[in-house]
Amino acid sequence: MRFALFGAGLIAITYGLARFAFGLFVPPIRADLGLSPDVVGVIGALPLISFILASFAAPTLAKRMGARYTAMLSGTLAASGLLVISQSPDAVSLGVGVFACGVATGLMMPALSGAMQAVVDRSMHGRVSSIMNAGTSVGVAVAVPAVLLLADAWRIAYGSFAFLAVIGLVATWFVIPSVSRVTPREAETPPPITSLQWWRLGRLSVFAFLMGFVSAAYWIFAPDLVVTLGDLPPGATGWLWLAVGIAGLGGAVVADLADRNNPPITQALMLMMLSTSLALLAASPGNLFLAAFSALVFGLAYMSLTGLYLMTGIRLLPGRLSLGPVLPFVAVSLGQAAGSPVVGVLVEQFGYNQAFAMFAAIGVVVAMLSPLYPRPLGEAAAENERETGLQAAYDHQLLDGDGKPLDPHASEARAS
Repeated sequence: MRFALFGAGLIAITYGLARFAFGLFVPPIRADLGLSPDVVGVIGALPLISFILASFAAPTLAKRMGARYTAMLSGTLAASGLLVISQSPDAVSLGVGVFACGVATGLMMPALSGAMQAVVDRSMHGRVSSIMNAGTSVGVAVAVPAVLLLADAWRIAYGSFAFLAVIGLVATWFVIPSVSRVTPREAETPPPITSLQWWRLGRLSVFAFLMGFVSAAYWIFAPDLVVTLGDLPPGATGWLWLAVGIAGLGGAVVADLADRNNPPITQALMLMMLSTSLALLAASPGNLFLAAFSALVFGLAYMSLTGLYLMTGIRLLPGRLSLGPVLPFVAVSLGQAAGSPVVGVLVEQFGYNQAFAMFAAIGVVVAMLSPLYPRPLGEAAAENERETGLQAAYDHQLLDGDGKPLDPHASEARAS
């Protein structure tokens, strides 16, 4: 539990503060630096691009550097990026800061996954992963007091975030072990990925990409919308992110229940909720209560969908700990990186209402395509029929020489 809570804290810093808090401070940053919506859209895409690049490099780094030093590299980049943002005089330096934060985000989860393999019993991996993933929502919520108290002092707010990142960096040395092995020695090498697996992974990636594309409008421009169109004070936007953070904590539960029931239907429902949150915010930007309600809907839908994609990726790629959990998040980030500049251009050309309405319509269309959502493969689906949820997905991730799920207590039994 100590490892899970500490991991959640590091995720809160690297995901919540270094990556997703940026949209919360767009109104004052845009006003101080004189940035247009299309420039903000491009800058908002930079941490997503760097996250993708870092995600592909992270497994190799974690193997060569070990979990501790990879996590410390992530923390160093997060602290540096946040500090650069706090001192940014123009769009270029701001872009450099958010790019560094994106790299930090991409490195942290693989480092924590490697450490989890070493210090946490495999029968607890599902619960520990759920707690660590909740750190994103916690980090988003932690940013709220900063914007409520420092709405017009965003540089001080980002300076305080950098200070928290330094604290996390120092603590990492004492908590994260210096290990490199992600896959246990007794686990069998996974077979080559089949064409059917690639086909289903492709469908999963398309859905994750499109969800990320639609969600980019909210993450980057929702606070700016309520300030620009709704005439709400910049400090009031903090309530939106508080609602997103609180509702996001329920996302893991929804994703777990989806695996027990019907993932395609759950995806359709959550995508409809995501689209509704965009439309509701654009329709009533001046009503703080409705704006906060839309943030609740968005937070629950977004975190539920990312959890569902994570679980599906793990199930579709058994034995590949460095790829199965990473691929869906890369696809989501690709979608956000593509959607951020697009929504910026649409806002510049047509205004916030029309831009958000267009993205909401895309979300509805994607929801209608949910019957195409991939399911587990053949025998794996039959074996897992009674074993559902995130822990079951992790239990079937590692295989023994007979192609069966690896007994989490096998190595302990041999040792005794």
